[in-house]
Amino acid sequence: MSTTGDVLHLLVFPFPAQGHLIPLLDLVHHLSLRLPGLSFTVVVTPANLPLLDHFLAATPSAFPLVLPFSFSTLAPGVEHVRHLSHGNSIAALIHALSSLGPAVVSWARSLTCPPFALLSDFFIGWTHHLAADLGIPRVVFYSSGAFGVSVLDHVWRQMPPAPPSGAAASSSSVTLASLTSAPSFPFSHLPSVYRRYKAGDPDWEFARDSFLANAASWGAVINTFDALEGDYLAHLRRSYGHDRVWAVGPIRPAGAVGGRGGRSSVPAEEVMAWLDACPPRSVVYICFGSQYTPTETQIGGIAAALEKSGVRFLWALGGAAAAPEGFEGARGMVVRGWTPQVAILGHAAVASFVTHCGWNSVLEGVTAGVALLVWPMEAEQFVNAKLLVEDIGVAVRVGEGSGAEGTPAAEELARTLAESVAEGGEWQEVRDRVAELRGRAVAAVAEGGSSYRALEELTIQLSQLSKYTTIEKNQHQ
Repeated sequence: MSTTGDVLHLLVFPFPAQGHLIPLLDLVHHLSLRLPGLSFTVVVTPANLPLLDHFLAATPSAFPLVLPFSFSTLAPGVEHVRHLSHGNSIAALIHALSSLGPAVVSWARSLTCPPFALLSDFFIGWTHHLAADLGIPRVVFYSSGAFGVSVLDHVWRQMPPAPPSGAAASSSSVTLASLTSAPSFPFSHLPSVYRRYKAGDPDWEFARDSFLANAASWGAVINTFDALEGDYLAHLRRSYGHDRVWAVGPIRPAGAVGGRGGRSSVPAEEVMAWLDACPPRSVVYICFGSQYTPTETQIGGIAAALEKSGVRFLWALGGAAAAPEGFEGARGMVVRGWTPQVAILGHAAVASFVTHCGWNSVLEGVTAGVALLVWPMEAEQFVNAKLLVEDIGVAVRVGEGSGAEGTPAAEELARTLAESVAEGGEWQEVRDRVAELRGRAVAAVAEGGSSYRALEELTIQLSQLSKYTTIEKNQHQ
């Protein structure tokens, strides 16, 4: 259980999905190094407790608050996004997690020194009201980028309608007029958590209110950096009406990263040894994230393209997906389950990265300085792809979605894969821009950089909040 008694602590409430959980815990780890006098209490359900093992081992000042979990609209055992089936929506999980609120309040009020602030994920914006019940400020953590956050905030406020059934794709364009650049998207490219909204459904109405509550939080921390999304960070500060918006990314992994994401069909040491045997900048790395299972159409298209391209490849297949039998051969390796992605992307042998454009993967690819071949699938990935391809020019779009219409022809993809590892050519301009952005990402987190300074400012603000708690406690003794 968590710390109790006179210890000052920050309450942390993650959302149970790997892409949300890992960067938030990495942030807490870095805060613990800068705030040695504080402890951190992390709310977690029993099934998710093992996911904290690496974090708790690396962060001695952090402790779990394990709360039993059950909810009428969720099937038994559903405590994580990857447990969701077609019968349970993401909104049902968001709503269900709110049932932990009373237990958290009861726990906090039983302490001699309750938490001085709450740090929680943006998918559980309802925790803003939990913080209000406890009389403490809430800081929202965004694992998505500032552009994605701005788009999500706009659509939940404005509620653009879905196009009529059977309408042409060109008639479904949505313009986000509240953003400085007024970007437009096909409705099908808006964040999927919005597109799945069902008016009148109790879970979805709760989820909408929960997302809207984020803007009322005392402060916001975003895993991005000024040189990448400065305009959208400025937009959020204007929209929120204050400057307590801290861009602290790319958030670096806390300590060793082995085993952080689960099991793998190939030991990490074997993966890295295979890369060691490859020439510099000769390998294409393919991964669509920890939550997405590629369809047969996608797998077949990628396999055919790899065969035709002749490139070396490392292919991380998620879920229960399987590559064609006997496919790997001497040129490639297929890994099922978790891969040490940060180490892979940072290896000298890797030249390019076929990615679903999840934000964590985007930042890891940018930081490694590899060419990005983007294939957005869901969530806010189409928004991220627009930023990288159209606004910044550090990526090339190779596909979109899971349908056959979004899967590129094998010959076309093969040509792109081969060009992405070749010297010079049309890709050189993209490589140069990626290299420049990598330098800015590294500079942002280095001492004196924009993200370094933002993390310092966040630390100062939290330290001041904790001092106010101490003063109030002493006044009541």
